[in-house]
Amino acid sequence: MSEVEKDTLVLHTGFEYDEVTGAVSVPIYQVSTYQQDALGGNKGFLYSRTGNPTRSALEKTIAALEYGSRGLAFASGLAAISTVLLLFSSGDHLVVSDVTYGGTYRLITKVFKRLGISSTFVDTTNLQAVKAAITPQTKGVLIETPANPLMNIADIQAIADICHSGDIKLIVDNTFMTPYWQNPLLLGADIVVHSATKYLGGHSDVLAGLVVAASEELGEELYFLQKSTGAVLGPQDSWLIMRGIKTLGVRMEKHENNAQELAQWLRTLPQVKRVYYPGLQDNPQYAIAQKQARGFGGMLSFELASREVAEQFFSKLKLITFAISLGGVESLICLPAKTTHAAIPIEVREEIGIRDSLVRFSVGIENVEDIKKDILQALKQD
Repeated sequence: MSEVEKDTLVLHTGFEYDEVTGAVSVPIYQVSTYQQDALGGNKGFLYSRTGNPTRSALEKTIAALEYGSRGLAFASGLAAISTVLLLFSSGDHLVVSDVTYGGTYRLITKVFKRLGISSTFVDTTNLQAVKAAITPQTKGVLIETPANPLMNIADIQAIADICHSGDIKLIVDNTFMTPYWQNPLLLGADIVVHSATKYLGGHSDVLAGLVVAASEELGEELYFLQKSTGAVLGPQDSWLIMRGIKTLGVRMEKHENNAQELAQWLRTLPQVKRVYYPGLQDNPQYAIAQKQARGFGGMLSFELASREVAEQFFSKLKLITFAISLGGVESLICLPAKTTHAAIPIEVREEIGIRDSLVRFSVGIENVEDIKKDILQALKQD
């Protein structure tokens, strides 16, 4: 297919049809094994851990959307990241964004550390800090941008240049932006990771993770790990993610429009101390965000006066849902220090700015005035 705009591409990747019947929605191939033509002969599938037609369609779709060589679908976002980290060996060292999802922090510091893989967490918005953290043992850099939950923006292309001067793999978690707004592989990243549970699924009804490799060789390495460890996505969940991707464009546009308006509006409220959103023009990384992405996304955070004020705020919400996920069509809100980032030690959280009064807001696609009304009534003191 010739080059088309992103809102068209999410609908027409070339892998949305069933090759056997021509159905315009790839069927759910609920099957574990496949008839073989002869010894050593098959129709492309042997066993659903190593390949399934529904999952294969999703994997080709995400590879097309991220402009990569190979896509792989996993049972969760953390299963996807775990498989990527299995590229590394005992004695290797990783540089990781200091502001990162608590589950990623726990995985690296509690699980892969036991396997002899060390890590240094740094402010990846600071290129000098990234360079200073690299050692002769460094084999990978893992960044979130925007980072969860402070929305820090790392310069993907600049970090890719640092990595490739030292034969280091750059891994980018693109969950918040999605391939609709940002394509890290085009900026020099080697691997892109998504928690597809979030915006790609979009309806808070499926758990999934996706990985895209820039090169065929790296894609083959990751496929070997996927089929060896087996944390693959089932066919029904694969179908749900593909269905979600078809409306990704219209959803992301609405998420962002609402987030932009709310970010500006929240700043006018006396109860709100600070708003974190990359689309605010006085954001320190606004220019970088504008350079490397087509939009600013639907995620923002804001700080209230205290944890007590935040807890009262949560207890009074009526329209907005208090939940720890993000990226659904409904507005979702949480307190990262006590939920998504509780695995990070309190002294580390405090140092990087994830305080008990910080609220993370996944802005939904509701009418923005209704969202404002709910926030106002929840902030009103009794």
